[in-house]
Amino acid sequence: MLALLPLAGLALDAWRGQLEAEPIKQVTHLTGLWTLRLLLASLTVTPLRQLAGLSWLAPYRRTLGLLAFTYCTLHLGVYAVLDLWGEWGTLLEDIAKRPYITVGFTGFLCLVPLAITSTRYWIRRLGKRWIALHRLVYVAAVLGCIHFIWLVKKDEREPLSYLAILLVLFAARGLARLRPRFAAATKARKSASLEASP
Repeated sequence: MLALLPLAGLALDAWRGQLEAEPIKQVTHLTGLWTLRLLLASLTVTPLRQLAGLSWLAPYRRTLGLLAFTYCTLHLGVYAVLDLWGEWGTLLEDIAKRPYITVGFTGFLCLVPLAITSTRYWIRRLGKRWIALHRLVYVAAVLGCIHFIWLVKKDEREPLSYLAILLVLFAARGLARLRPRFAAATKARKSASLEASP
């Protein structure tokens, strides 16, 4: 519900006539921004669960991912329908010729199968393949950051901050995978030292 507040705020501003001078640009920017924020939030769940023991967060990963897909769909829809007035030929031309739109659209395509297979039915049906498929979320997050960086022409500090967060999350996931190995190695060293002591 909290993640839907930005949309509620936009609707309220539109009703009051308080949108910015370029409302389509404002809505496109906000939906894109929240796509990236929610995508990063979904990727934060696993490190927090593994490193901080916050296992109760696990169910929220899917919810956050679906919310990210919702905002991404709105982001693309506002651009295609309101900005381009449904000129699908122009949209395809932009996807082909503008690199930042190309990577953004590719990121959207990565999210589509993840949203479709987010149900328990698909988890059971795909088995281990479900885990492999849902690694596309990392690709989507990287492409989202690149899309934002290439979109901004002057001050890149904001998009670079999202990329930095993503890199930290990748590092945290790597640490979570290595931690059991470190623990096993430490235990083995302690056992060896105890056996060697008189």
